[in-house]
Amino acid sequence: MDLFTAALIALIAILLLYYFLWSRMTYFKDLGIPHEPPIPILGNMAPIMLQRISITEELQRLYNRYPEARYFGFYQFDTPVIVLRDPELVSSITVKNFDQFSDHRGFVDEDLDPLMGKNLFSLRGDRWREMRKLLSPAFTSSKMKTMFSLMCDCAENFANYLAMESKQGKVYDMKAIFGRYTTDVIASCSFGISVDSMKNPNNEFYMFAKETMNFMSGLSIKFLMGNNFPTISKLFGIRLFSDKARRYFRGIVADTVRMREEKGIYRPDMIQLMMESRDKDAGGLTIDEMTYQAFIFLLGGYDTTSNFLCFVAHQIGVTPEVQAKLRAEIEEVVRKTDGKPTYETIRDMRYMDIVLNETLRLYSIASFLDRVCVNEFQLPPATPDSKPVTIKPGGNVWYVPFALQRDPVHFPDPLKFKPERFVEGEFSHSAYVPFGLGPRACIGNRFALMESKILLFHLLRRCDLEPSADTSVPMKLSKKTFVPAAENGFWMNFRTREQEKVVS
Repeated sequence: MDLFTAALIALIAILLLYYFLWSRMTYFKDLGIPHEPPIPILGNMAPIMLQRISITEELQRLYNRYPEARYFGFYQFDTPVIVLRDPELVSSITVKNFDQFSDHRGFVDEDLDPLMGKNLFSLRGDRWREMRKLLSPAFTSSKMKTMFSLMCDCAENFANYLAMESKQGKVYDMKAIFGRYTTDVIASCSFGISVDSMKNPNNEFYMFAKETMNFMSGLSIKFLMGNNFPTISKLFGIRLFSDKARRYFRGIVADTVRMREEKGIYRPDMIQLMMESRDKDAGGLTIDEMTYQAFIFLLGGYDTTSNFLCFVAHQIGVTPEVQAKLRAEIEEVVRKTDGKPTYETIRDMRYMDIVLNETLRLYSIASFLDRVCVNEFQLPPATPDSKPVTIKPGGNVWYVPFALQRDPVHFPDPLKFKPERFVEGEFSHSAYVPFGLGPRACIGNRFALMESKILLFHLLRRCDLEPSADTSVPMKLSKKTFVPAAENGFWMNFRTREQEKVVS
């Protein structure tokens, strides 16, 4: 090879390297959007990948750095993301102009990883609209009422088990035990099977769920790879969930459907709803499609809801006055219902509501929520001295509930756990977005809140929650996962209440 050819190849290689690693890193500079300077390949992800700070707190830091901006820029590796700070813009993107931002960003190959790629969260366009329309009836008040008894069975099993074990007091890893409860609820309400993971923590369903949903393992890294380097992920066959998991959950759904059809069994759960859709429409859901939809509720129900319950229990345990008020409300319900609460009495527990609301405010269940632009859209200027910004199709937009809900502009004294703010009106409704907004808000939010209220009702009726030596006060977020979680785990002492204190 002559010198000229070698030099030409080297120049081409340098230009290609520049194009792929650096040219996109001028996106925000060119548009005049406030941002921190990125570094090649990692963008603004370096402190997160080096585990110096959680992504939740890093986004909050950047949010606080630009108080005069309506949005700022963030490079997720080499992908530019516009992060919204203004609640009005969040509402504009998610509600008013939803048709321009109707999709989530894809992070798996749907054929390689169908459990994640073909469920409601990942579907796009008309496929998403059809599935959302089909599944929405499963989460109406009437359906919640029919599933109430299924949830109660799981919650009573949970509370009875802990009360038996904790007579002298016992310290628990709350993530582990709440994961058992939420698994039982999802198994019952989404997959149509009954398991008792408290008495039998090694049951097959729970073990598969625990292994499959472990974000503290390599799952977070796989998520990042698929989200940011899809070509590499596909080339090396990297998938979030194994084919073994797909076959297992498909087998459960197939067996459940077959048994119900053969024996005429009816059960008020999601499987039943999807079966009824097949009866109404000859082109209804296949067993595979039913599996994918049930699975996303396992993903949300097992990990997200159990994390939320951990944060709630932590705040109740470290705030005795809140625990006392909550127990007083529980005992009042017990008296009114002769110890047998109904759907309506649990639903109408107002102090319970504001405790859950305040926990969701202080500890958002998601680090960020995303939308992808599907049609060209113009954002107003980021700052008073900048120009409007046009987002092209494929552009990424995030909003950050954790930062919004800890902004003193919207929530006075934001670091204080104060449930009463939701009664006294000391907050901005537009900035409270724990489940997202608009048509793509979490479809299961009502389900998750009812599941949580039932559990807390039975748990606090039987046990006192107390901080242990391992309880983290104040709470520190883990730097090892991309979903909010406690740095050293959630630890709390459970102590069975003295019999004379238990109202029955």
